[in-house]
Amino acid sequence: MSLALNLSALASLVPAALLALRPDSSTGPRLWAAVLIAGAGTIGWSVNRLLGHWDPGLGTALWISVAATLVVYAVTVLVRPWAGRLICLLGPYLLLVAVLATATTRPAPAGIVGTLPSAWVVIHILVSLATYALATLAAVAGLSVTLKEAALKAKNEDGWRAGLPAVADSDRLQFQLLLLALVVLGFGIASGAVLELSETGRPLILDHKTVLSVVAFVLVATVLVLHARYGLRGRRAARAVLVVYLLLTLAYPGVKAVHALLLGP
Repeated sequence: MSLALNLSALASLVPAALLALRPDSSTGPRLWAAVLIAGAGTIGWSVNRLLGHWDPGLGTALWISVAATLVVYAVTVLVRPWAGRLICLLGPYLLLVAVLATATTRPAPAGIVGTLPSAWVVIHILVSLATYALATLAAVAGLSVTLKEAALKAKNEDGWRAGLPAVADSDRLQFQLLLLALVVLGFGIASGAVLELSETGRPLILDHKTVLSVVAFVLVATVLVLHARYGLRGRRAARAVLVVYLLLTLAYPGVKAVHALLLGP
């Protein structure tokens, strides 16, 4: 894949990242223009990269996760228009991930790039992407809660912090996204077990990806129960959401990072 295509996909995320400097533009036509440009660049890169074959590389995984997160974000903004203000945090973060993706994208070693996976494997991959995208957006909403509460406490809401959603809105959104992530993650673990059963005869192989996914599932369920029964919210809830995101990052891109950066050729 040409360097020009990588750089064009990277450049497509710049308008969304720059909206952090213009909180008043984080809703309306400018927001949607930035999201559509970013989506076209990242989804176009992903389609071009995977056209006719499957690439399990770290760079590809990061690019696809950026594209999936943008899709989930766009759907969220359609349902909750005020969530557009999260672009102040999400835009710069996705740009940083894309920079890392560009730096780690390389042709897969011979014998690694294979044919397109079966339909059931594709479903499992899509479920994993949806889980990670939901967790990413939940973590961003949780970070917004933390930063907004700190700004209110310090009586300093100037600049980009003024453009963040209200604490109550972000807090509610992070739990709604967590609930969706729990359902999707549960389906992902189940679909993974079915794949393992069909390939190895065992429902689960306790590799570190499976263990981290199960731990994340238990932690998400625990956080949701604590929220429902004991009113967990605010910074404490946001910290728990960030831990969930860390676990899923270690479970999904983390596996590829270890192989590409430590065990690769």
